[in-house]
Amino acid sequence: MSVLTREEAQNRARLIEVHRYTIDLDLTRGEELFGSTTTIRFSARQAGADTFAELQPAALHRAVLDGRELDLTGETAEALAGGRLPLTGLGEGEHELRVETDMRYSHTGEGMHRFTDPADGETYLYTMCCMSDANDVFAAFDQPDLKAVFDVRVTAPPEWTVLGNGIATRVGAPEEGRWQLAPTPPISTYLMALAAGPYHSVRTEHAGLPFGLHVRRSLAPYLEADADELFDITRRCFDRYHEIFEEPYPFDSYDQAFVPEFNSGAMENPGLVTFRDEYVFRSAVTDAERQTRAMVIAHEMAHMWFGDLVTMKWWDDIWLNESFAEYMGYQILTETTRYTDTWADFGVRRKNWGYDADQRPSTHPVAPAPELVPDTAAARLNFDGISYAKGASALRQLVTWLGEKTFLDGINDHFTRHRFGNATLADFIDSLARSSGRDVHAWADRWLRTTGVDTLAPVVTANGDRWSADIRHQGGGPDGDAPARRPHRIAIGLYDHAPAAPHQLVLRERVEAELDGAEPGLSLSFTGPRPDLLLLNDGDLTYTKIRLDPASWKAVHRSLSGLPDAVSRAVVWNAARDMVRDGDLPATDYLEAARAHLPHETDIAIVQGVLAFARTQIADRYLPAEQRPAALATISATCRDLLRRTEDGSGDGLRLAAVRTFIGSATAPAELSDWLDGDTVPGGPALDPELRWQILGRLAVLGAVGPADIDAELARDSSATGQEGAARCRAALPDPAAKEAAWQTLFGGEDDQNTDDQNTGGQVTGGQVTGGQGADGRGTGAQRAELSNYLVTATVAGFWQPEHHDVLADYVPRYFPAAVALGARRGPAIADTVARFGFPSTVDAETLRLGEECLASPEAVPALRRRLADQIDDLRRALRVREKQGE
Repeated sequence: MSVLTREEAQNRARLIEVHRYTIDLDLTRGEELFGSTTTIRFSARQAGADTFAELQPAALHRAVLDGRELDLTGETAEALAGGRLPLTGLGEGEHELRVETDMRYSHTGEGMHRFTDPADGETYLYTMCCMSDANDVFAAFDQPDLKAVFDVRVTAPPEWTVLGNGIATRVGAPEEGRWQLAPTPPISTYLMALAAGPYHSVRTEHAGLPFGLHVRRSLAPYLEADADELFDITRRCFDRYHEIFEEPYPFDSYDQAFVPEFNSGAMENPGLVTFRDEYVFRSAVTDAERQTRAMVIAHEMAHMWFGDLVTMKWWDDIWLNESFAEYMGYQILTETTRYTDTWADFGVRRKNWGYDADQRPSTHPVAPAPELVPDTAAARLNFDGISYAKGASALRQLVTWLGEKTFLDGINDHFTRHRFGNATLADFIDSLARSSGRDVHAWADRWLRTTGVDTLAPVVTANGDRWSADIRHQGGGPDGDAPARRPHRIAIGLYDHAPAAPHQLVLRERVEAELDGAEPGLSLSFTGPRPDLLLLNDGDLTYTKIRLDPASWKAVHRSLSGLPDAVSRAVVWNAARDMVRDGDLPATDYLEAARAHLPHETDIAIVQGVLAFARTQIADRYLPAEQRPAALATISATCRDLLRRTEDGSGDGLRLAAVRTFIGSATAPAELSDWLDGDTVPGGPALDPELRWQILGRLAVLGAVGPADIDAELARDSSATGQEGAARCRAALPDPAAKEAAWQTLFGGEDDQNTDDQNTGGQVTGGQVTGGQGADGRGTGAQRAELSNYLVTATVAGFWQPEHHDVLADYVPRYFPAAVALGARRGPAIADTVARFGFPSTVDAETLRLGEECLASPEAVPALRRRLADQIDDLRRALRVREKQGE
């Protein structure tokens, strides 16, 4: 993988301007390669300029500059091995570069991904060019501020459908399989998109534009079942964006393709948004999961303006894309759809992603200084909870400070000034400052250029018929001092127990307050009795951790589920979560609160979020091993209460959430085996494929099934999801032979990681560059078959189990060198996966030591190093929490 530095990008942007890409892709050349011929029209601003184009070919047949064949030997061949085609001595003025290559299909979700559906043998392709993988598809000047028109032609099998950024039209005789995509307005290279295969399509028209939904044929019935809902969400979001944005939708169509083995949730390609096809639900889901899908639709559509119409100049401004789309996704959904509690879901699920990331050593500002993003490898690491969740939280606080109308006025000014161009943080802040007349630059310095999470803690004093609250404000920096404290505009909820229903809390008053950050706190005085609950940041309008005073914690421990608003309950649950993670609340107290209140909770997102934290963090990490069975028993009992509450058929989503967590918490196989044999949970739901695989996976962990049972289930469900379920179950079996087999499918023998399987680029043979491979392991010849990205995820997810500590002990020291070698061989997507999902489940000092030793080595690729650093810090936190629990 070629890594582009910021300095190189700036130099190239000064030297050249790119006008048009004409790309011809031939998808009929077999299972390994596709043809890619690219003609780039560009101009040089000065004579004698030297620059380069990026490409990662399996074979480079020709490169022609202004009608002159380029010599591909010598120094050029060396540069090509690193993914670059030198262009030297350019004259001032117009130029044309034509590059004819064979490119290699990917199985890692990068570049041109190829997938064959095990359900019917059909093959599907799609591109993922973000951030710097366009050169795995076509030759490019691959940086976001060199926008150009894209004119794409495709040859595909005649029975296939082709989709792209512009409207796709068949040309020529049908049997030729030729397609022409309408030329785009100027867009960045990372936004070029293509999907091809026998996709099933559902089409409609709205506001004079063609809208389409697309999925592989084996999922067609499930898309048809949800098409009305998907189009309704799409239309509502589209119309709302047109109400608040002055710039009209800038592209000629709006297709949404649900594609297999997609690494991200979705990608905002102009005119062709690609989603992971898990969003086409083939099994039962909760309403919260439907809400999440709707939010992703709204999020990606926001990018059509913020990201596609106006694009960042360099990757240090990733947040300009993602924070805005994240904020708008939740806000638009709340304003225009039936999902009116989306901010509760954001608070209990997404926001914690930002809080957790912001407390690790790898944290970075929402808007990092340019020198902190020196190249594309570093930029890739910033697609994280800070750029998404923290940034969206900061924007929500900004809207609270400026007012929504002023904020939108600034946004529209930004769009008008930079349409079809590029912009920076300074440009964005300038527009907001013009619209508001306020010092938004100072606000940005405090909010967007700093790291860490503030903490607000109340100290309540009652004295007769008066009471006061001192709000202590600690910054997120090392010392919590004034330079690290951010200004906050918050609401403070004052709640009392209802006299006739003491388990209910009623709002007495909501007080607005501002903390300027200059002072270490704020004092407020009130008349009357103190409230039973004082809730800081009620409404969740800012980004901060909060604490509850002892009397307030007592009130919520008694009546949390009686708080009237879901967002308020989410704020309390987040406070409890933070206190557990910081060692200020015993983990068992959190479990007791869940046991008391989840059976009465009505918001499914809260139920799912609390159960997930209890199951995956408290039971598996924060409590010592000897307390784990009791924790699992408490979680199971909570789920049983939810099941009893929903026996009457009410609350299907709550029931499904309880069933899933009950399965994952079971410590004995008998009841789960009965469910599997009967193909139903008593009282419902009937077992769909997802639940059957989940039950079988838990039975595998418990040693209650074997390979024959897994094979039988795979025969019943031979879909791609079934293949992943089987891989997960096989890796979850507790016997040593099964563990070693899973290890070999992931890593191979540790002695097998040699230089023949590294990123060597192409080779020059007779004037052509051939062979080699990209950093994702797309090699040739004797290269062994590699698992796809989804099968890697499934296998590592099954492998590490707390129940298998003794069987897995010898794999912990093997893991770190194996992960380093795999990351180097297969590239950033697989490197991230093997660290994110495949990190050892052991919580002990030896694993920490081995991890720190690995980080000290320079051999790990950046994507692996970042994820390992985060996992090691989480492990360090878990050990601290355990230590405090034992005090």
